[in-house]
Amino acid sequence: QVQLGESGGGLVQAGASLRLSCAASGRAADIYVVGWFRQAPGKERERVAAINWDGISTYYADSVKGRFTISRDNTKNTVYLQMNSLKPEDTAVYYCAAAAGFAGPYNSWGQGTQVTVSS
Repeated sequence: QVQLGESGGGLVQAGASLRLSCAASGRAADIYVVGWFRQAPGKERERVAAINWDGISTYYADSVKGRFTISRDNTKNTVYLQMNSLKPEDTAVYYCAAAAGFAGPYNSWGQGTQVTVSS
C-alpha cells in the first residue's frame, strides 16, 4: 500500500519561494511516477508537475513552467517541488500523488499542504 505525506507549505509573499516535499512509501512500481497537483477554492484540481522514477522524464503545466522544478531523491523516497517566483494565483492546497505511469491513474494521494501567496 502506497502512503504519501506532503510538507513545506506556508504563507509567503508574492515573488518568494517554497519547497514542498512528498515522502513516499510502498511498492516501487506503484510510485513509478509521482505528481504534484493543486486545487484552489472553486477551481478544478490541476496537475502542475510530475516526474518518473529515474527523474529523466518530467511534466509541467504551462502555468508553472520556468518557475517550478520537480525532483526526486530515491534514496530518501522523497519528491520535491521547488516553487520560485510565487504568484497569488499559485494559492491552493497542494497534493502529491503516485501512479504506475505518466498517464495515471493516480491512485494514491497525500493529505495535502496549504500554500498561500499574498500580494
